Amino acid sequence: MKILHRLMAITLVAGLVIMNIPQRAEASVSVSARSAILMEQDSGRILYEKEANKVRRIASITKIMTAILAIESGKMDEMVKVSDRAVRAEGSSIYLQPGEKIKLEDLVYGLMLRSGNDSAVAIAEHVGGSLEGFSFLMNQKAEEIGMKNTHFANPHGLDDHEDHYSTAYDMALLTRYAMKNEMYQQIAGTEVHRAPNPNESWDRVWKNKNRLLTELYEYCTGGKTGYTKRAKRTLVTTASKGNLNLIAVTLNGPDDWDDHINMYETAFKTYDVVEVLPKGIIKDVENDFYKNKVYLKQAYNYPVTKEEKNQFEIDLNLQKPKEEWEDSREIPEVVGQATVYFDNQPVKKLPIYFKLEKIKEDKSLLDYFRSLFTSIAGVNKNG
Repeated sequence: MKILHRLMAITLVAGLVIMNIPQRAEASVSVSARSAILMEQDSGRILYEKEANKVRRIASITKIMTAILAIESGKMDEMVKVSDRAVRAEGSSIYLQPGEKIKLEDLVYGLMLRSGNDSAVAIAEHVGGSLEGFSFLMNQKAEEIGMKNTHFANPHGLDDHEDHYSTAYDMALLTRYAMKNEMYQQIAGTEVHRAPNPNESWDRVWKNKNRLLTELYEYCTGGKTGYTKRAKRTLVTTASKGNLNLIAVTLNGPDDWDDHINMYETAFKTYDVVEVLPKGIIKDVENDFYKNKVYLKQAYNYPVTKEEKNQFEIDLNLQKPKEEWEDSREIPEVVGQATVYFDNQPVKKLPIYFKLEKIKEDKSLLDYFRSLFTSIAGVNKNG
């Protein structure tokens, strides 16, 4: 008789489950920006927000998307021929010359450190084939990341299109995505970069415009500045201290350096990252079939205040063992899912793996010949 594939729920409760634990922290921070957000990078938890989903112009923090697309293109070692259109780009510039050839990697450094609009156009034309083609890639990536209130119309953030906008929340999502890439981390966190200059005997030297990184805040690890007359000052930065990794975004922030420092300092004093689920064998599983045999491949951590440290609910959903699983080779690698709840909301789902015993090669070979013999004998017996 075939056994139905059903789920067997096992619930574990860690600490007391308080119904009103805030997922969004009520941090007492005052910022000058019209829109702001502070996000913990690894978990995505929002620690502070102010009109974070309000659509606004974003200026040159647009270039975070341009940079990550260039990095993911796999063309960073290619040489880019600079077009007349790139050289004519308005605003901040790394002073490219028409027809010169420059490495795509150097263009991305010039884009992020000096906010070169000429660099942005050169990158877009090389990676996307055209500004229009690159804008399509930007919006495709935005949709993939989950940036629901964003539309890109150019690679630099200049006010040459009315349909170029985002939100503080969406830009935090983008930065969280980009910071998973080691090369992006390296470029965004570089204070000074040297690039060959084909027309002079000396190298180009670019110092990062992000003053939080270069002089104002020791825990800053990277970011991107921005400004246009319509967007006003925009800023994205990242900072790390201890085991807490943070992302701050401000849009239309006249005092943005202090805004970011105030958000960071408040969070570092208020939050700590705790291990909610450890890596390895899951304890407290009473079912005989699964006991000491199910595990997590990775730990799960979450930022909380001191008052919140033990206030999680964890649900383990394990498949009901099947008759055919008596042969251990039939047991699937993933046998369930662990769901972490915080404030009655799921914040993470992790696959649960079954620890399969290794079958000795000689035994496996013996089983093979036995099955082969049985098969042949069966054929002879039944004609």
